[in-house]
Amino acid sequence: MGRETVIWIVIGCYVIFMLAVGILNSRQGGGMADFTVGKRNAGAWISALSYGTAYFSAVMFIGYSGSSGWQFGLYSTLVGIGNAVIGSLLAWLVLARRTRSVTHRLKIKSMPQLFEKRYQSQGIKLFSCIVIFIFLLPYSASVYKGLTSVCSVLLKIDEQVCMVMIAIASAVVLVLGGYVATLKADFVQGLIMMVGVFLLVVMVVASPQVGGLAQGLSNMAGYMEQSGMNNLTLQSAISLVAMILMTSIGTWGLPQMVHKYYGIRDDKEVKRGTIISTFFAVLVAGGGYFIGSFSHLFFGDTLPAGGKDYIIPNMLNVAHLPDILVGIVLVLLISASVSTLSSITLTACSTASMDLVKARLRPQLPDKSVAILTRILCLLFVIASYLIANSNTPILDLMSYSWGILSGAFLAPYALALYFKRLNRAGAWAGMLSGFGVAMLPVLGKLFFNGWQAPFGLGLMMDQGPLFACLAMLVSVLFCFLFSLLARKLGWPSGAENTEFYGEKV
Repeated sequence: MGRETVIWIVIGCYVIFMLAVGILNSRQGGGMADFTVGKRNAGAWISALSYGTAYFSAVMFIGYSGSSGWQFGLYSTLVGIGNAVIGSLLAWLVLARRTRSVTHRLKIKSMPQLFEKRYQSQGIKLFSCIVIFIFLLPYSASVYKGLTSVCSVLLKIDEQVCMVMIAIASAVVLVLGGYVATLKADFVQGLIMMVGVFLLVVMVVASPQVGGLAQGLSNMAGYMEQSGMNNLTLQSAISLVAMILMTSIGTWGLPQMVHKYYGIRDDKEVKRGTIISTFFAVLVAGGGYFIGSFSHLFFGDTLPAGGKDYIIPNMLNVAHLPDILVGIVLVLLISASVSTLSSITLTACSTASMDLVKARLRPQLPDKSVAILTRILCLLFVIASYLIANSNTPILDLMSYSWGILSGAFLAPYALALYFKRLNRAGAWAGMLSGFGVAMLPVLGKLFFNGWQAPFGLGLMMDQGPLFACLAMLVSVLFCFLFSLLARKLGWPSGAENTEFYGEKV
């Protein structure tokens, strides 16, 4: 049996499973509550693995691990450690319990609804709804590009065919089953990812190019010493820290990640989910970036054809992996990508249908009609992501632009609101708009000013997505506090507190 036949058989089994999950869950309720948060009865394993599979997609395995490994060598493993400690462990400890509690009590189904309840502002709800729908599109497109690069190298099939396959898989689960289907699919896909990454690390380390763990680390350390990669320049150190922070703290403000807390059953499941989520991130993110850190042992100083997006696919292609493992790796990447796509699409489209169409345009629209509209929007979102993915923008840029804008605008007004009762509408507006504006600078450079240079000799502005994402989050936090204080001092109406959000009686 040939290599490609084995790979296609493994992928075929996965596709059949996804179809079964979607069809079996297609009759479980027709309203928006069922479609977006299920019965709010998810256990720790399902919630944690759903969080992890939404977090780590082919963007991480292909785009980030490849580019960071090529640029930083063994230092790139710090990104995976940051994702596990900050992006998973601290995120769950700080955000999960309080988010679950308030969204259960107030029956909140989306991030714009949370902002509306907390800041008593239809304007903030509308602004966040539009930003979420528009700027989750490039992130969705980056997932397509990450997976198609590896499929085209290992399966020798056209990238367009790969994209269509991914779109169909994610659309089937979403349109047929909604939130419950994605949770169940994410649970199994999370298990696949853990097994797949473990086997992949073992086989890559055992490959002739690496020659075992001790030999590989020694060879890579020698290469870094010889090439000068060991001594990070100030610019390289800033880039590395920015990447760690953006991919770790940045997840705290992403609506599709926050959404995973809404459906958790109780606080006991939150505690268990914290442990499971952290373990998952250590294995998957740590393993993914660890593999990428050996890229120079495979290619020396010569970047593979196609650029950094093709480093990992070509590593897998020349590592002499067993056919069955290559099939498992592809299913791992497809699983990670479909899970992330499903979370992104569900978040963006349910937000648009509930918080824009029903809340602003058609208030009398029945609940089941809103659910149907959401399914239609999911299909349109998948198609739009496919079209954007056909641009020549690198994976890293697409993702950093999206994460930077969303986290820059939402992290501070969301996370701070869970703890600080004196944060008010004026502070929220200031934080959102300032974070959004700072994170937009690299995007404007990409779209309109290709030669625009970033300050302090950092290079082209359009290449500074991670750095400006971090700056946006910091500026947003400062503006939230500053304008909240200013509004209270000056007696603005927007400076009023909202103690009812915390369950207190007025």
